[in-house]
Amino acid sequence: MYWSMAKPLRFWSRASLQRLNVAVLVGSVMLCAILQSNRLPGMVLLNTAPNWLLIWVVTWSATRSQFQGAIAGIALGWIQDGLTVAYPSHALGLGLAGFLTSRIDKQRFIEENFISASLLVFVMAIVVEGIAAVQFAFGKAWMLEDIWPHFQRVALSSAIISSLWTPVVYVPLNNWWENFGS
Repeated sequence: MYWSMAKPLRFWSRASLQRLNVAVLVGSVMLCAILQSNRLPGMVLLNTAPNWLLIWVVTWSATRSQFQGAIAGIALGWIQDGLTVAYPSHALGLGLAGFLTSRIDKQRFIEENFISASLLVFVMAIVVEGIAAVQFAFGKAWMLEDIWPHFQRVALSSAIISSLWTPVVYVPLNNWWENFGS
């Protein structure tokens, strides 16, 4: 039998649950931002770590409107820009990933489980890295012949490692938001 936290928390007031939802929301973003800037053993593939903020954006956007998904992606992109270099901007890629994830008709194409979320993260990682490659091409920071091989390596390794680590973020947050809403 599946244990739910809904029973112990049903006696909490609505205002207390809303504050708890905000704490879970902010805490999960902070944890993903901290993990984004660290390279822990076993989490690196071809010198590429999981894109934790992308995983969070896909998890959030899967049950939200297009506007909420895009805003969450842009906000987390700005956080990532603040933690790393601001060029290329991560806000464009994560905003587009949030928007596209929320556009998908989940009832028709995707069931709500971590395998579907992992596939979404795989595709969105390629989209996010593609946006970064386009920004590099327009910024003329790199030679065009150097961008394509680098994009292939980074996009594929980021997509693989991020999709493998998706359940670590998706399962607890999705269960929380299903039970208590946000």
